[in-house]
Amino acid sequence: MAPARAIARLTFRTARVQTASFALFFALVALVNVEGFRHSYPTAASRLAFIRSFADNKAARLFYGLPHDLTSIGGYAAWRVGGVMCIFAGMWGLLAAVRALRAEEDSGRQELLLAWPVSRGHSFLARTAAVTAGAAVLGIATWVGLVAGRLPAAGSAFLALATVSPALVFAGVGAVASQLAPTRRVALELSSGALGVALLIRAVADTSSSLGWLRWLSPLGWVGEMRAFADPRPALLLLPAAATVVLFALAGRIALRRDVGVGLLQTSDSSDANLRLLGSPAAQTLRSERGSLIGWFAGIAFYAFVIGSLSNTISPSNVPANLQRQLQKIGGASITTPAGALGLYFLFFILAIALFGCSQIAAARREEADQELETLLAMPVGRLNWLGGRLLLAAAAMALLALATAVFAWAGAAAGGAGVSLPRLLGAGANCLPASLLFLGLGALAFGVLPRWSAGIAYGLVSLAFVWELFGALLGAPGWTLGLSPFHHIGLVPSQPFRAVAAVLMLAIGGAAAVLGATAFRRRDLAAG
Repeated sequence: MAPARAIARLTFRTARVQTASFALFFALVALVNVEGFRHSYPTAASRLAFIRSFADNKAARLFYGLPHDLTSIGGYAAWRVGGVMCIFAGMWGLLAAVRALRAEEDSGRQELLLAWPVSRGHSFLARTAAVTAGAAVLGIATWVGLVAGRLPAAGSAFLALATVSPALVFAGVGAVASQLAPTRRVALELSSGALGVALLIRAVADTSSSLGWLRWLSPLGWVGEMRAFADPRPALLLLPAAATVVLFALAGRIALRRDVGVGLLQTSDSSDANLRLLGSPAAQTLRSERGSLIGWFAGIAFYAFVIGSLSNTISPSNVPANLQRQLQKIGGASITTPAGALGLYFLFFILAIALFGCSQIAAARREEADQELETLLAMPVGRLNWLGGRLLLAAAAMALLALATAVFAWAGAAAGGAGVSLPRLLGAGANCLPASLLFLGLGALAFGVLPRWSAGIAYGLVSLAFVWELFGALLGAPGWTLGLSPFHHIGLVPSQPFRAVAAVLMLAIGGAAAVLGATAFRRRDLAAG
């Protein structure tokens, strides 16, 4: 078993940056949500007013799920932390499983490993154990954040288990996809599609009065039904546990029987070679990332339409004065008008587009780590040409996502009778780009200077900046510390004017960071593994 233990340790260590970044994010979100609610709604009367405003709000349910108890801090944490972070847990699970299983085969390392005295079964179990250990790290981080927010340890442990449970379920999905797909990219697309379907099912169940039963068909819906801090149902933990065991057992059974380096879903070898989008590094990047871009486009378009259609559901009469005062601290936000609600919701779309930029930095790093870049650079392709093409393509894709956000939010607002014009929402879409491109540039700088840490740095910067802006103001943090977050300098268009000076500064800093990153990349050695 010594080789198996070595494989498990190596698998865990290889993913340590990604796991640490997610763990820090989970802990911070748990802590600031608990402290933010305690600070903003200290009395029973203020919490009842909050319930009257948001308990039945469909836009809030779309993001956080169905609330079960908003009169207590623990019940609120179960709604806000569990409702959102279970999605991120699912994302971590599928990324970790595909990286541990499929990526090793694509790189050729698994074939070399199996030439030593280690069986396929032991290798699969070792990698599964490493993924399970990573999920445990996320659970512990969530529990630490909740306990640091002065919630009971036992209830916090149950909420942490519930929140992280989709990580192992979707790790199982990623494990099965890794056996079916011929490449890592296809495995990620298959498992990401499964996560998207689960999220869509939960959204329909939580926003519909007659389709609540659909919640039982989604691992994300199970988290809400566990009802941490509100009539807890610990027996429901058996659902994700059983699903995880079944999925990993199926993946393991397939892994023992198929050839190494291939999947059950094979492409035809008899068809003519497809040479489209192979004329330049940028075109090849578009070819490799088009599935990811389509997925991001579909997800953002769907949520933008729904948010637009629900932007007219909040009026000044059903928003308590205390909540209005708290929202004013977040960049002067106001949700008492459709334009004000859309301005606040667009902050979340800026976050999503910035995370897409981080995913492109992670994809560039993955291409280098898997030694695909070394092969490409052996051809007449320059380093700056490759990285510049990647960054330009990422920027163009981010602009496309911002445009889709604006157009679909306008379509939803028009369908809901909100009356917010298309030009105003196109301005809100353009407002998504300066901060997002700033983070893309900072990620490029990290890629040039600290390649092995670049993905974690990129995701970490975005997460910390957003969490600090969203909750730092509610907690009464000093103004100069809030100013450290780029999100603090974004005008909430369309309800507020576009902040041109801040936008120009963010674009300048992002561009300078990208240039410095490209220069550092041109001079450093390639870092594999």
